[in-house]
Amino acid sequence: MAPVIAVTGASGRVGGRVARRLSGADAATRLIGRDPTRLPELPGAVPAHPAEYGDGEAMLRALEGAQTLFLVSAHESPDRVKEHCTAVEAAVAAGVERIVYVSFTGAAPDATFTFARDHWHTEQYIRSCGVRHTFLRDNLYLGAIPAMTGADGVLRGPAGQGRVAAVAHDDVADAAAAVLLDGTRRHDRVVYDITGPAAFTLAEAAEDLSEVTGRSVTYHLESREEAYASRAGYGAEEWEVTGWVTSYEAIAVGEMATVSDAVPRLTGHPAQGLRDYLAAHPSSWRHLLP
Repeated sequence: MAPVIAVTGASGRVGGRVARRLSGADAATRLIGRDPTRLPELPGAVPAHPAEYGDGEAMLRALEGAQTLFLVSAHESPDRVKEHCTAVEAAVAAGVERIVYVSFTGAAPDATFTFARDHWHTEQYIRSCGVRHTFLRDNLYLGAIPAMTGADGVLRGPAGQGRVAAVAHDDVADAAAAVLLDGTRRHDRVVYDITGPAAFTLAEAAEDLSEVTGRSVTYHLESREEAYASRAGYGAEEWEVTGWVTSYEAIAVGEMATVSDAVPRLTGHPAQGLRDYLAAHPSSWRHLLP
């Protein structure tokens, strides 16, 4: 029997891409999600019983017989660390031998970006379980850059002149698949920063968006107070708004500026930059068209 790789979030942008790459490599893959009807139908991929991270019994059933778990981080919530720990505990109980976890760059207990703190606590729990592990610390996704830009053509936030080494979903998936398909132990206990090929300011991002859209896109540097005020109308809870604002502040203080060569080292191809991404994904900036 071929080793089974369990993929969580298989209906999402990262997990789905990874599942397709594993299927293309003829790997025995088990797809895990809350709603089995949303899981892709792929050769060699078998849907597991429906499972949510916070449901330990369901996760245990879904993971029985799997050797490796690809753990995509849960959607942000006040209980995210608890949900992650429940999923990891179930994996260990099911006999999973290795966990490859999608973390975030700069994960630390005192990270400026509050959501990055969740990733640090999750990493620490995985380490404490004694299971083989690899952490993929993704930078901000390139798709977030046009998404953060308003229909008015303004990219606003308290990011100062800091730089961000944003990365494409496809490069993350390629790197993850390379780690998952490697039968050696050379990735054990390794932390990879998964980044794009260069770090850029949001002002530079606005220039690139202007070039591809044909309209003037600008970067407006907000103060912290302005940032909270401009996002108050979304109806989000305070913890979520804090996460949004501190993501920009993390850029400002340099916590997303590190550029890594992990993508080319793991995949054999260069990482995609912002201009290439925008050229390849016009749907990401269609809301900005004049």
